[in-house]
Amino acid sequence: MAGYKRAANGDKKIPGPSTSMSPFMPMFNTFRNELDEHHDRRERIVKASRDITALSKKTVRHLNSPIPAPVMKENKPRQETINSLFTSIALDLQGMNAWRYQRSISGGIQEYMEAISFQHYLETQLLMSHSEAQAKLPEGIMLTEDDYVLGLFDLVGELMRFAITSMATNGELPGRLESSDDSGLLTGSNETRRDMAMDLRSLRAYFEALDTKGSSLSRDLGKKMEVMQTCVEKVENAVYGMIVRGRERPKGWVPDLRDDERGAEAVESH
Repeated sequence: MAGYKRAANGDKKIPGPSTSMSPFMPMFNTFRNELDEHHDRRERIVKASRDITALSKKTVRHLNSPIPAPVMKENKPRQETINSLFTSIALDLQGMNAWRYQRSISGGIQEYMEAISFQHYLETQLLMSHSEAQAKLPEGIMLTEDDYVLGLFDLVGELMRFAITSMATNGELPGRLESSDDSGLLTGSNETRRDMAMDLRSLRAYFEALDTKGSSLSRDLGKKMEVMQTCVEKVENAVYGMIVRGRERPKGWVPDLRDDERGAEAVESH
């Protein structure tokens, strides 16, 4: 049986009115509410980022060159859903919060950047600029230079897969005719063909020339740089194999990149 609190003379102590609230309680209540809002806001942004990442991956998976009308029609609702997800968290990413939660939304923006830049390349064989990519995002969503560059690093992987698949099915790399004339007109003997391997080599040269010392980009650049270089080397090895031994291989042959990698390791070991 529970006891009772008693006064000094032994009588049962009757609870009086509650003591006054500590002057620190309102301050801590404010902190609690701010933390609850922070966690709720962060969870909304993280969930939207994951959904955007998943939808962007599905968009990339269905792209091909030339892009068929059914694929464009299928990707249209995905694009609308992605825009809705960005719009739903736009208010959470205003002012200082744009930087406070930048790491939370960064993954989704990079994946979306990879998808739209891949589609842009397939349609134009040109690299999408930062301003063009920013225009693809709803108002209130900021595309940082870091997310733009890291999205282009991821683009190299998609270009590698697309290039090797094209070589296996068509026996050549995708490309287009260009003119070396300043006017840009494709006329006469000035026409030259620029293929995807040339574009990938150019991208690799620009990426390797990046100076990221002291910037936040250096935190994520190491691994992505290694993967990018490996992707370009795979395309180069596939092109060499197609040129040197292409006539000996049946149509639809896919390069065994693992053999190329083992050969490269053996050379390096010597």
